[in-house]
Amino acid sequence: MITVDDLARSLTGTVAWPGEPLYAALTAGFNAAITATPAAVVEARDAQDVVTAVRYAASTGRPIAVQATGHGLADTLDGAILVHTGRLDECVVHPDGWARVGAGVRWQQVLDAAAPHGLAPLCGSAPGVGVVGYTTGGGLGPVARTFGWASDRVRAIEIVTGDGVLRRVTATEEPDLFWGVRGGKGALGIVTALEFDLVPLPTLYAGALYFDGADADTVLHAWRSWTSSLPIEATTSLAFLQLPPLPGVPPPLAGKFTVAVRFAWTGTDAAGADTLAPMRAAATPLIDTVRTIPYAAIGSIHADPTDPMPVHEATDLLHSLPTEAADALLAAAGPSSGSPQVIVELRHLGGALASAPDHPSALCHRDAAFTLITIGVLAPPIAEAVPAHAAQVRAALSPWTTGGALPNLGASTAPDRAARSYDPPTLARLTELAERYDPANVLRAGQVPLREAA
Repeated sequence: MITVDDLARSLTGTVAWPGEPLYAALTAGFNAAITATPAAVVEARDAQDVVTAVRYAASTGRPIAVQATGHGLADTLDGAILVHTGRLDECVVHPDGWARVGAGVRWQQVLDAAAPHGLAPLCGSAPGVGVVGYTTGGGLGPVARTFGWASDRVRAIEIVTGDGVLRRVTATEEPDLFWGVRGGKGALGIVTALEFDLVPLPTLYAGALYFDGADADTVLHAWRSWTSSLPIEATTSLAFLQLPPLPGVPPPLAGKFTVAVRFAWTGTDAAGADTLAPMRAAATPLIDTVRTIPYAAIGSIHADPTDPMPVHEATDLLHSLPTEAADALLAAAGPSSGSPQVIVELRHLGGALASAPDHPSALCHRDAAFTLITIGVLAPPIAEAVPAHAAQVRAALSPWTTGGALPNLGASTAPDRAARSYDPPTLARLTELAERYDPANVLRAGQVPLREAA
């Protein structure tokens, strides 16, 4: 058995214990409603540190978990060994159209490195999120209907599987793992580096239209109709917002019910303006930020929060959004509903997201039409009302939901989450791979756990 002293001596990095300042810093998550309390944190400096940590966890019977930015934290990790990969910060962009990054890299670093070459990574709406967690969960970004899932652009993966072996994984080397890691989140190991393709896209015609809550009915129904015939160059989402009056929130939006229509267009600016025209005409926007932007400024489209807060999230996938579904959403979460949610969002899918990848993967639900997510702040006096209301919103939309969920949306360790994230054949194959590559079941503390503790 590897002892604690052996673990510390074998690392290039550091072990942090409860009560130490480094432990507090490394266990902090983006969701302030969850306080992580692992037995220890290994601050990895290289891939071999991850190998050592995984083998230590297996030898002591402890689960192992991984964190880089804290955005994927879904439970308290009691008794686990937490591997923190923030120091694995390699970020190299190759001008011929691909990048290699370490597990600690955030998307904004890749955006900034790729911009001088006119290249674009398929990041998400929040560039402060880590590359690895986002990509292994599929990766649904602001230009996804044009270019598809981020996980489909992966060339190679370097991963320490649950058996403590560092492996290089490609479509031809370890093909089973190449299938399972892309979409399988952290079920099969701890990724230490990713290599993935970029797309040539220096600028976007993109931004958001913000409407008064009084126009929610008109805007939602116009958006529902508009999305039914959007070309593949357009990616859009709609969100009911109740943003607090905090610094950084524009006065027309602060403390009010508003509706945001987010839009990203990968074609010519003129064609983008023509495509967006029906939504600009649906009602008078309070704010119109849609313009030509550098791709590296893609985070401005959604303007997602950047500071940790205590939140509750709930999510579903929809197979359609008919008039009746829009009316149900308005009744459950519209301006007259008394909704305590800060955000209730629909993202339009389809386009390239529905296409089969060059190399099959564990990512399921490619045929879904929309995502639904509710985000509420767990703070007095509404903390208790938020989860119950989220359940009401999901129930109101249930006639149009698929029963599925994307691995990255609505972080959860609920017992049914794996079954919602994967169809039965995919879940069976992932579970078989987990049993093969993680015989001691050390990865049971993952965000989408496939197996319970023995």
